[in-house]
Amino acid sequence: MNTPQKVPVSILTGFLGSGKTTLLNRILSEEHGKRIAVIENEYGEVGIDQALVIDADEEIFEMSNGCICCTVRGDLIRVLGNLMKRRDKFDYVLVETTGLADPGPVAQTFFMDDEIRAEFSLDGIITLVDAAHIEQQLGRSDESTEQIAFADILVLNKTDLVNGEALDRLEARLRDMNRMAQVVRSKQANLPVDTVLNLGAFNLDQVLERRPTFLEPEYPFEWTGVYSLEPGRYELSLAEGPDPAMSLVVVSGQGTDDAALREGAEWCVRRYAEPAEIIRPGEAIPVEEHVNLQLDSPGRKSFFLEVDSQVRVGLYAQHTAEEFDLQLTNADGATIRLGDSPRSRLAPPTEHGALRIKGAVVPVEVERTWVAQHEHDDEVGSIAIERDGDVDPERLNAWLSKLLRERGVDIFRMKGFISLAGESHRFVFQGVHMLFDGQPDRPWGDSPRRNQLVFIGRNLDEESMRHGFEACLM
Repeated sequence: MNTPQKVPVSILTGFLGSGKTTLLNRILSEEHGKRIAVIENEYGEVGIDQALVIDADEEIFEMSNGCICCTVRGDLIRVLGNLMKRRDKFDYVLVETTGLADPGPVAQTFFMDDEIRAEFSLDGIITLVDAAHIEQQLGRSDESTEQIAFADILVLNKTDLVNGEALDRLEARLRDMNRMAQVVRSKQANLPVDTVLNLGAFNLDQVLERRPTFLEPEYPFEWTGVYSLEPGRYELSLAEGPDPAMSLVVVSGQGTDDAALREGAEWCVRRYAEPAEIIRPGEAIPVEEHVNLQLDSPGRKSFFLEVDSQVRVGLYAQHTAEEFDLQLTNADGATIRLGDSPRSRLAPPTEHGALRIKGAVVPVEVERTWVAQHEHDDEVGSIAIERDGDVDPERLNAWLSKLLRERGVDIFRMKGFISLAGESHRFVFQGVHMLFDGQPDRPWGDSPRRNQLVFIGRNLDEESMRHGFEACLM
C-alpha cells in the first residue's frame, strides 16, 4: 500500500511543422491541475512559463552529436535521474522529441533501464500529423512513418488547410498504417488535455506483436573489444580515420559472453551521455569514464592504459577497430598470455604459456560490432569522398546548400575536413540532417592538403555527390 506510484510519461512527437510546439503550449497554459515537467530537445522553441519550472539544464536536453537514435537514451536517462531528485515538484512528465526523431529509442528507455522502469511508466505516444504536408513527408522520410507507427494517439492537425474529401482519404491511410491508434482531428492543435494525457494507452505486448525487435537497443558506439591483461602499462595506438577524434569507454572486469557484453553496453550508455574528458596523445586513459581521444595530429597516435592487477577489460569504442587500425600493445614488458585469436602477432608460447616481451601486440579475446537498427535498412549506407587539392569556398558553399536543401532529410550524419583555398588551417565540419557546423582546425603545415568527407544516409547518389564535390576543386 505504501509503494510510491510511478510517474506517468507521455511522448509528444511529429514531423517538422506538425504543431508539437503549439500543442505543448496549450497543455502548459491550460488549467488542468497537473504539475508537468517538460523535457524537450528542440532548445529554445518553447518558453516554459507554466506548471513546473526547473533549472534549464534539468528541464531541457539537446541531442548529442552523432546518430539521434543512438544518443537519446543516455541523455534521457540523465535528465530523468535529475528530475527524480525533485520528485515532489511534479506528477507528470512530457517528453517532446525533435521533428526528425524516431520515437522508438525514447520509448525504449522506459523498458531497457531498470532504474527508470522502477520510477516511470510510459503513458502513451502522441503523434501530431500535418494534414497539409504529411503525404510528401511520408514519401521522403522514414522518421515520419515511424512516428505514425508508434502512436497511441494520432492528432490529425491543420485540418482547416485540407478539404473534407482529402482529409477522409488521409485519415483512412493513417488508420491503415496504424490500426491500434486513435485518430483525432484538430485545428491549431486545439484539443482538451484529457485527450492526450493520462491515457494509460501504451501497450508493450501490442508493440512487440507489431515490431518484435522493439526492445533491441541502439548504442552510441559501434565496436567492443575484450582483452585479458596482466599488471602493467599498455599502449593503445590508432591511425588516422574518418573522425579527428574517437569516443571511448574502458570497462574493467568485462565478461566475454553475450549477456556480459550487453550488460557492459547498457552501462556504457550512461557514460556516453556524460561530457567526455579530452585525452591527447601520450596521456593516460582513465578507466570507466567517457573519454575523447584526440586524433587531429598527423601520423599514428598513442595513448596509455595502466592496470595494477590481472584483469579483463572491454573497450567500447565509437568506431570499429578496423577504421583506425586500433592496436593494444605491451608497453613495459608486462606478461602477455597467448590466446588462440587469429589477431595474435606473438611468437609461440613459452612452456609457461606466457611471454614478457615489450611491444608485443595483445590479441583481442572477444569482439562485437553493434549495428544501429536504422542501418539494417539496405537503403542506408555511407559515402566517403577523398580528394587532394584545394576547394573554392564559394563553389563549396553553393554545392552544400543545394545538397542539404534537396537531400538534407535523407542525410543522417556528415563529417570530415576540407582544404579551403587561401586558408592555412584545415576546415573541420560535421552535421546532422540539415544542420551543419564547421570551424578552422590545426594548421596544414607540411602535411599534404587533402579533403576527406563522409556522408551517412538513405538512398544517397554517390556518383552525383562525388561529381558535385569535385566541381568545387580549384
